[in-house]
Amino acid sequence: MAHIELTNDLPGISGLLAQRPDTADPLSRLADALLRTGTPSLSPGERELIAAYVSELNGTRFCSDSHSAFAAAQLDGGADLVKAVLADPGTAPVSELLRALLRVAAEVQHAARPVSDEAVAAARAAGADDTDLHDTVLIAAAFCMYNRYVDGLATKLPEQPECYEESARRIVEHGYGRATAPQGGQSPA
Repeated sequence: MAHIELTNDLPGISGLLAQRPDTADPLSRLADALLRTGTPSLSPGERELIAAYVSELNGTRFCSDSHSAFAAAQLDGGADLVKAVLADPGTAPVSELLRALLRVAAEVQHAARPVSDEAVAAARAAGADDTDLHDTVLIAAAFCMYNRYVDGLATKLPEQPECYEESARRIVEHGYGRATAPQGGQSPA
């Protein structure tokens, strides 16, 4: 049971966003900006994978499962690739660039302090540019916030795990805007 009274039965952040449209709009726009805009070196699926990884490190089941499904829907290798990254990004079949950026994300998740010079140097050696580093740090920091929002208010998990895949289809097609969420469906993050 959530720590606050919700007037809906939606799981995770979905219920919180439906409850507070005033905060839902900027949070949804932030998720869209961070996760839907690809760059030549970091695709939307890889961005979702960073969000899933940070959420997994934080132990936020709703966000980890949601963003794992969103990443799987956009990456070659699908759910198997996502599972491999969540288990051990050091041995997962991803590019050296993504592996290095996942290390950066893990450092951001671990503590609010500068990412180590070694992690930045490894990311740069793997081909990361300033945009890749900036976006990875911001995705990781934002997902620490989203995770704490979801878990801090003790939101519930979906009753049917298939809803993550349904949400993935909607997110891939329409993005994180609240207007795209069907009645009773799952919203972003």
